[in-house]
Amino acid sequence: MNTQLDYINDLLEKDSELRDKIRDEVHDLDKKTRVMAGILNKLHSTPPDKVAPLLDSVRPIIQSCQKNSSALAEIIPPNQFWRWKDMWSFSLRNAIFSAALVEYMTSRTLISLEQVSATLGIDDAWKDKFALTAEDYLHALITLVNELSRLAVNSVTMGDFDEPLKISTFVKDVFAGFSMLNLKNDTLRRRYDSLKYDLKKIEEVVYDISLRNLHGAKAQEVTPDPTKSSE
Repeated sequence: MNTQLDYINDLLEKDSELRDKIRDEVHDLDKKTRVMAGILNKLHSTPPDKVAPLLDSVRPIIQSCQKNSSALAEIIPPNQFWRWKDMWSFSLRNAIFSAALVEYMTSRTLISLEQVSATLGIDDAWKDKFALTAEDYLHALITLVNELSRLAVNSVTMGDFDEPLKISTFVKDVFAGFSMLNLKNDTLRRRYDSLKYDLKKIEEVVYDISLRNLHGAKAQEVTPDPTKSSE
């Protein structure tokens, strides 16, 4: 009996040690995602000609996430991916979101699952220990659309009337892609439903720009005269 209890106690101690190692690595990844989120939030108040340097400051941080991916893959025992996955899902989704936003702002395209895996240094050979699931990827894309709906509104405030039109085209394509998926995950399904509100918000911004014929206009051309009261 004592031998059996000792064996069980040894297993519990090993699990506790492994959990602590994973938590430390995830904590470091989480710190990086918070830094990236803070920098990327500046997009909402950055003129278009200053966006490139801002994105350049994020790329090295994204690259450094490869160390965390490699470390987690080394820590997790074989065939235990699903056992520990929940410990890093939130942080990984935030890292995917940052990579996706940088890719959109750079190339105006959607980063693929394979691209983001390569960007974060996630090797397919680790799939039984540490991998990027379609669910985590889709959650990050929904966060991307949430952020772009904010950017569409704030771009107008910055006097950039072309950005909302670009965002509208991109988000409509993403929404069309989501519409073809058979989403059975309740959380993912609820978050997908929120995309309809983001799309509506963006369409309202685009409609207002079109109605006022501001497409292609410069900020100074439409800046109201502060000495004149609004009608």
